[in-house]
Amino acid sequence: MVAASKMRKAQQNAMASRPYATLLNEILEPLAGSASDLQHPLMEVREVKKRLVIVVASDKGLCGGLNSNLMREATKFDRGTTTFVTAGRKASQFIARTKRELAAEFTYRDTPLFSEARAIAKFAVNMFIEGKVDQVDVLYTRFYSTLNLKPEVVQILPIAEIKAHATGIGKDAGAEALAVDSQGATEFIYEPNQEGVLASLLPHSLNFQVFHILLEAKASEQSARMVAMKNATDNAKQLIKDLTLEYNKLRQANITKELLEITSAAMAMG
Repeated sequence: MVAASKMRKAQQNAMASRPYATLLNEILEPLAGSASDLQHPLMEVREVKKRLVIVVASDKGLCGGLNSNLMREATKFDRGTTTFVTAGRKASQFIARTKRELAAEFTYRDTPLFSEARAIAKFAVNMFIEGKVDQVDVLYTRFYSTLNLKPEVVQILPIAEIKAHATGIGKDAGAEALAVDSQGATEFIYEPNQEGVLASLLPHSLNFQVFHILLEAKASEQSARMVAMKNATDNAKQLIKDLTLEYNKLRQANITKELLEITSAAMAMG
């Protein structure tokens, strides 16, 4: 019951973040589209010589194959050109055990805070702007449904394209209408200017994207733990049933044996 309650709460938090993310991308999409000639450090595309991968895992086990599936994807990145940042104790233990390059280690709560996502995003942005890495990816488990959890890799830097319906966020009528406007002749006026608005919103959009990823990862963790605990409970009940049946069979066999011995003795004496 506790695992199910935590899973429902984590799922509700992930779902609640989607409308705000959609609204933010609705604002950014026409701005980025009309400002194609503008330059922003977070949109600078470079040759990928060094990659930063943020691995979002859980702090505890007992959640089935969630972490093992995630770490299997992490091993696909090249050791020589990849630096890792971890969120969650299981990810840190895996990176240390496999002796990969670890740049930083972060923690996040059962109910992730926006400040925790902002700290992770800030570290990634600093490494990208300073030229220490040329691309930043996030490896996490995306929540599709209670039984459908898949590890995914999402590129967050450089910000190449902004859509009104971001990855993992439902596309609604407002997003569709805005997409039509952005492709038409509608002209937007920005105050103070496009550069200023873009510079203010892009970091916030990145922070919120990382925050949404933390919520998705936590929803996936609680869902996987609930399913794992249910399977463990069902297996334990079946084991108890089998052992009880075996005990009753042995008990009945012993009773039958004793009755035969008594009967045989009585017949011998009579």
